Amino acid sequence: MSSNFNHQLTPIAPGFSVPDPSPTPPVVAVVVCTHEPRLDYLQRTLAGLRAQSLSPTEWELVIVDNASATPLAPGIDLTWHPHAKCVSEPALGLTHARIRGIVESTAMLLVFVDDDNVLASDYLRAAIEIGRSHSFLGAWGGRINGVYEIPPPDFCRDNAHMLAIRNVPQDLWGNTTEDFRAVPCGAGMCIRRIVAELWMADVNARPATLKLGRIGKHLGACEDGHLALVSGHLGLGTGVFRRLSLDHLIPRERMTIEYFTRLAAGHAYSYNLLRRTLGQPLLTNQQSGFERLVTLCRRWRATSAQRSIERAMEQSRADSLRDLGQDVS
Repeated sequence: MSSNFNHQLTPIAPGFSVPDPSPTPPVVAVVVCTHEPRLDYLQRTLAGLRAQSLSPTEWELVIVDNASATPLAPGIDLTWHPHAKCVSEPALGLTHARIRGIVESTAMLLVFVDDDNVLASDYLRAAIEIGRSHSFLGAWGGRINGVYEIPPPDFCRDNAHMLAIRNVPQDLWGNTTEDFRAVPCGAGMCIRRIVAELWMADVNARPATLKLGRIGKHLGACEDGHLALVSGHLGLGTGVFRRLSLDHLIPRERMTIEYFTRLAAGHAYSYNLLRRTLGQPLLTNQQSGFERLVTLCRRWRATSAQRSIERAMEQSRADSLRDLGQDVS
């Protein structure tokens, strides 16, 4: 085979070096949002990232220190990673931190990792492969395994979904805002940049959505549902996959009934705010006579802890209806 390509080498002047070829842009960006983290957990998160089978040259790492009292950057060793940085976001709140991570990263695929998550060693490689083979998805996630510091009490196991513990018995995907079985949790969420940027625009247009998600000690939730479901505006769906797996480290202080009642209240309030954002009817505490009877019977058999959790959810749901101007009289 012949070629008419002809290239003449140019002599290199003394004192000059050959420039390195342009670096390959990262395929995926890992964004770790953290506020006053438990440092031993954060170190386990970073160790899980360091153990990824995907070479660090192929992904970037952005740690967002969200208004921690003591800056984290001086105490974190990122020398093992060629594309890593720790940035500070002074505006308190998980949504603010996620936005900062999106802005600071460059890859077309992002993976959000909490400061108490330990990814399986093949997580990033699997995230990329799923994104390439399922081009119709805008956001996806996987299994979240609870790793408890102490044996969890019954009410903790019975309500593990509030701790973002999630089993994925089979791969699922869809594009409905009513069925959340195929909507990924924020922990380990993989999302295309085009979806993440549309979500940022939606938050900017509707500041009320800033109330979704954690804000310091306030246990809000559902900002991850908002983030993932923006995919639908681009004709894309969401999914969950068994091959994606991470461990969620649960400290003992999150296994008290005091914490769980606050957590349940945050979930109930935030879920109605999310439904308003999605244009869905709000959930109320109103029940028919038969439904009230079923509720009374169930609560009579329930533990005192479970009754406390349900009462906290009812009160918080009523608060959300009042704050959102819903007439429930």
